[in-house]
Amino acid sequence: MPKSLITCDCLGSQHVDVDGLRKTTGLDVKSPCTALCTSQIDRAAAALAAGDAIICCTQEARTFQALAAEIGVDPAPVLDLRDRAGWSADEAPKLPKMSALAAEAMLPASPQKTLDIVSEGLCLILGAPKVALAAAEQLQDHLGVTVLLESADEMPENRAYDVVVGRLRRASGALGRFDVVIDALQQVEPGGRGAFTLTEPRDGGRSQCDIILDLRGESPLFPAHEKREGYLRADPGHPPAVAAATLAASHLVGTFEKPLYVRTEPLLCAHSRAEQTGCTRCLDLCPTGAITPDGDHVTVDPEICAGCGACSAACPSGAISYDAPTVELIFRRIQTLARAYLEADGTAPRLLVHDADGAEMIALSARYGAGLPADVIPMDLPAIGAFGHAEAVAALAAGFASVSLLPRRGADRDAMEAQVALARAIAGEEKVRILDLTDPDAMSDALYTEAAPAPIAAPIRPMGTRRQITRQAAKALHPGTDALPLPEGAPYGAVLVDKDACTLCLSCVSLCPSGALGDNPDLPQLRFQEDACLQCGLCAHICPEDAIAYEPRLNLSDSALQQEILNEEEPFACIECGALFGVKSTIEKITAKLESHSMFAGPDKLRMIQMCDNCRVNAQFHSQDNPFAAGERPRPRTTEDYLKKRRDH
Repeated sequence: MPKSLITCDCLGSQHVDVDGLRKTTGLDVKSPCTALCTSQIDRAAAALAAGDAIICCTQEARTFQALAAEIGVDPAPVLDLRDRAGWSADEAPKLPKMSALAAEAMLPASPQKTLDIVSEGLCLILGAPKVALAAAEQLQDHLGVTVLLESADEMPENRAYDVVVGRLRRASGALGRFDVVIDALQQVEPGGRGAFTLTEPRDGGRSQCDIILDLRGESPLFPAHEKREGYLRADPGHPPAVAAATLAASHLVGTFEKPLYVRTEPLLCAHSRAEQTGCTRCLDLCPTGAITPDGDHVTVDPEICAGCGACSAACPSGAISYDAPTVELIFRRIQTLARAYLEADGTAPRLLVHDADGAEMIALSARYGAGLPADVIPMDLPAIGAFGHAEAVAALAAGFASVSLLPRRGADRDAMEAQVALARAIAGEEKVRILDLTDPDAMSDALYTEAAPAPIAAPIRPMGTRRQITRQAAKALHPGTDALPLPEGAPYGAVLVDKDACTLCLSCVSLCPSGALGDNPDLPQLRFQEDACLQCGLCAHICPEDAIAYEPRLNLSDSALQQEILNEEEPFACIECGALFGVKSTIEKITAKLESHSMFAGPDKLRMIQMCDNCRVNAQFHSQDNPFAAGERPRPRTTEDYLKKRRDH
């Protein structure tokens, strides 16, 4: 646990309230340095040697890391107070904001889980002969190169790398395990005099490689190709781009640590049941195709997953959750920032969620522009797509007046806008927004001119799953409200049953993945607990009478936590023993339909339909055409029986 905060006023360009920070953070905050990274670096060395300090400078983090390595200690955590708080045109006190940022920095970081990816440097180059062969010439000393040409017209005589002829049918995989299928494949016959000859063409040739260098200038081989590790693509008509891709390919040899971005809980997944498809939210959103169906649940290929986080934000059950950092840590960071800001006598803070691109914009605005307002608290995430409606609503319930998202260029806007729309429906239109900006000055202007609404009067810090946190936060934001209407496709809502059509077959109960629909073992009833409903669609798909519909809403009353009866009917009493079984209307309908059927001719046959299981078996046993009265079935004759008959004679 850090015990001290090493601050620097960066040549007098910012003011650091040492006494205030000491009081609000509880840390030992000494007088700020003026040049911590140069003339006063001995103070940084002492803090590193003590091993319990946070160094408030990220610009020179590399300098402090080198210093830690030089003196043989672990690097200290760094905190950016200057760009995010100190350098600002806002004259308001910066202490609440600096206190919040310091409190967040003291949170323990979750360990990152990784997967080792091994690349042996087997590279497949695609493209026209001129550009592809030139790239192969450059890479032949660094990688195991194979060039795929569509024609043998320009076959080189160079055997320093392999050349094959054919048409690429498909490619799959990622760095270290690409799988390719080639049609009309022809390989070089290395023997003989004169030009090389080729083997006979064959379709369906399969091979594996570690790297694909695509210089065709055509459509990419993969969706979201820029996120597919090991797949390098460049315009063949742009030599600098080809050179950059070739250079990047030369470095993709060795063992690489691939972060495991998401965690899965298959038992919670509502993708399908009994071959009926239900929830497909994550499948519809995944830009790389890393998520695929796997029986009743989905599976995530960690080598293809690019960690955008959209699946975690959209998953209604928590079957997929972001893990780098964990969802729990994200909620804790939100609540810590709000609590520390308010406890330092700050009022109406605003949350700015951003990624690495946003951090660069903030730094540029701080150095050359107006910087951030004093009440805007930035929170950086590796993937802003993981910040969904639950996180936004939790931030507002924790005391933030508004939430702004600053996505990077190329972010999945559809997924983000869906989450923002849901957050707005729950919290209010003016409280959550997306800043679709790439200019630092425009970002600052948007934040300075924002007319943020008043924050919640009594902030709360809900705990639990994302669904539980959303519900608790919504209740705090809307006291006295029973239900909030939500947009179509929301993961919260009610199941509506057409009682005239429903026959209480209970097919929906058997398939409900969350247990929201249930029955009563003693009476013909269909029960429903709204808080558990994922709105996955399975019950509507399986209902043979099309009796089920949905109403997207967030029920904030206590009734959502209880089982309510959606449909019930009078049970039928067995005409022999009086035991209750089945549904009276259903038994009567079946009896009426089978009265004219030849197999149910006679009153005794129809009476069996109106009996419980035990009485039906008993009546069948005592009937004249009892199948059980035929005696024991003849034993099948075996080889041993025939041999025994021979021996006896």
